Amino acid sequence: MSKTDSKADFYETLGVARDATDEDIKKAYRKLAMKYHPDRNPNDKTAEEKFKSIKEAYEILSDAQKRAAYDQFGHAGVNPNMGGGFGAGGAAGFGNFSEVFGDMFNDIFSGGRGGGRGRSAVYRGADVRYNLQISLEDAARGVEVKIRVPTQKTCETCHGSGAKPGTEPEVCSTCKGHGEVRISQGFFTMQQTCPKCRGQGKTVSSPCPSCHGLGRTKDTKTLTVKIPAGVDTEDQIRLSGEGDAGVNGGPPGDLYVVIYLKQHEIFQREGADLHCEMPISFAMAALGGELDVPTLEGHTGIKIPAETQTGQVFRLKEKGIKPLRGSMTGDLFCHVVVETPQKLTPRQKELLREFDDILKEHPERHSPKAKSWVEKMKSFFSR
Repeated sequence: MSKTDSKADFYETLGVARDATDEDIKKAYRKLAMKYHPDRNPNDKTAEEKFKSIKEAYEILSDAQKRAAYDQFGHAGVNPNMGGGFGAGGAAGFGNFSEVFGDMFNDIFSGGRGGGRGRSAVYRGADVRYNLQISLEDAARGVEVKIRVPTQKTCETCHGSGAKPGTEPEVCSTCKGHGEVRISQGFFTMQQTCPKCRGQGKTVSSPCPSCHGLGRTKDTKTLTVKIPAGVDTEDQIRLSGEGDAGVNGGPPGDLYVVIYLKQHEIFQREGADLHCEMPISFAMAALGGELDVPTLEGHTGIKIPAETQTGQVFRLKEKGIKPLRGSMTGDLFCHVVVETPQKLTPRQKELLREFDDILKEHPERHSPKAKSWVEKMKSFFSR
């Protein structure tokens, strides 16, 4: 566009980017036109001029050929003298407010469902949610499962019309087949779904015996779902078109399979990482040794150093899970728990007492934390 144009840029007038889609431009125009229309701003010259600019910009940018010429040559490319054809003074030349926004109210109150005048409203089928529990192993590796899903399908007896075979639905006497009724209040005109036919545009006097006039029947279907490796709790898998059947030929909804992981007997998952408790004996904690540790890929050995304490964590790199969204495989964290012996025999108790007596000879060497704690406790009570 020429930089010498003195008029305001049409894209700036509507508040959209130069690569805006037709729908973006239409939405911007509706919003601004509703705000500045003379019917809503009587005797406001500023709003009137603003509306003129908005309408002028929309008439150019909503036309593919005019928009292309404007993008290349600026205002000169579409007509340097344009702008005088809107009429002068008052609201003349602006059109009735309800006419300007009539299509907008149709979109809002029909929900974009294609229920135009003289036709039965077409509805998209409802989306369906299915909660699926799988094991941690299946989540890590991926799996293919079969599920049985309750759903609604188009009635095979009436083929979705809701009418008894041999009869036909009748045009609704309230909305005359539009599926909507119009409500006027001042200059504001709105439409809402017909309360009698509920937007269908037709009524059924002789309902189908199979679906009782609903046009759909309950059904259960078996589907195969491919679970990708790395999924986690609350991840969703979308199966397009596997939801409930639509109404009056509308498209079916979608099925969303929501994943939940079963509680594992060993591991707890945190994102890509796995955690587990690793109980070891008192003797192994003191002397050290080697322990066999399970992973999702099999068993692996881990060296336990001497004097290992409860709460110490050992990290096994890349022994976790490779997440669905990400390239790095997580780690396995083994949390040490030193297990106190139970159900000791008299001889075992005797040996432990003897061992404890030996430890007490040099507490600062063998049990530094215990000695420090005792000293702190004595200091606390001597205050």
